[in-house]
Amino acid sequence: MGKIAFMFPGQGAQSVGMGKEIAKNFKSADDIFNRASEALGFDIKEMIFHGDEETLKITENTQPAIVTVSIACMQPLLENNIKPDVAAGLSLGEYSAHIAAGTVNFDDAITLVRKRGKYMQEAVPVGVGTMAAIIGLERNDVIDCCNTASEYGVVEPANFNCPGQIVIAGEVKAVEKAVELCKEKGAKRSVILPVSAPFHCSLLKPAGEKLAAELDKIQFRDMKIPVVTNVTAEYIQDYRVVKDLLVRQVSTAVRMEDSIRNMINNGVDTFIEIGPGKALSGFIRKISKDVKVLNVEDIDSLNKTISEIGG
Repeated sequence: MGKIAFMFPGQGAQSVGMGKEIAKNFKSADDIFNRASEALGFDIKEMIFHGDEETLKITENTQPAIVTVSIACMQPLLENNIKPDVAAGLSLGEYSAHIAAGTVNFDDAITLVRKRGKYMQEAVPVGVGTMAAIIGLERNDVIDCCNTASEYGVVEPANFNCPGQIVIAGEVKAVEKAVELCKEKGAKRSVILPVSAPFHCSLLKPAGEKLAAELDKIQFRDMKIPVVTNVTAEYIQDYRVVKDLLVRQVSTAVRMEDSIRNMINNGVDTFIEIGPGKALSGFIRKISKDVKVLNVEDIDSLNKTISEIGG
């Protein structure tokens, strides 16, 4: 058998009730929710299971909520002796990947991502920035359109997700101009995304600076497995480079397509998306038809994954 990659989702995958079924059936998963509540000083378990969508959508709530659910959903896999050879995550999901790799402990990471969410939200006043998904256009064409539109303000590629799906971010006028140019170049669709800030572009540098101060307080540890990092799409296994990469990640593009291709080239033939949603599974399937793509977000998907890996 080839190698297994654990993949962790980012912001946008959240929904009230996520992870509840897994927590109900596995004490180890339920313990993660309780640890998160204790570390954060409020009942995040209650907020995730029984709260409202509006509260969950606030960035400083969303980020710890998704990491908590992802790490809770990972516990039954570990109990069934399903372990990763490598881990990666989409934006916020990179923190879950580092927890899986042992780089940071869960309690430190959960308080850190709450602050990360707060700093990202504060970096750009609401209404100043936006993001848009560009569907069906080549990477270089999207970059060209951003370069041309930059005379209207900041606009940059933010996520290279998979072939034909690139997200751009920046100031509203510049993003709208880039969307217009992408349509002229032949994009099948361009959609302004309902986000609260223009993530992964240079406007978020102030958030990275504040995050750096918090990362200084964290004790990083030797990594048990490599993590493929968003910033470079390369394997890393030296905890001493992690802080710099997590700071840069806030304001630079997420290279998810390149990361997935790198893992496949390094022998990964099974990808397990762990946590809410199936966005990453969709990206992986668009990149390769030859790999196995599974996910764990509830009991049905967990049982299917266990039987596929066991079989």
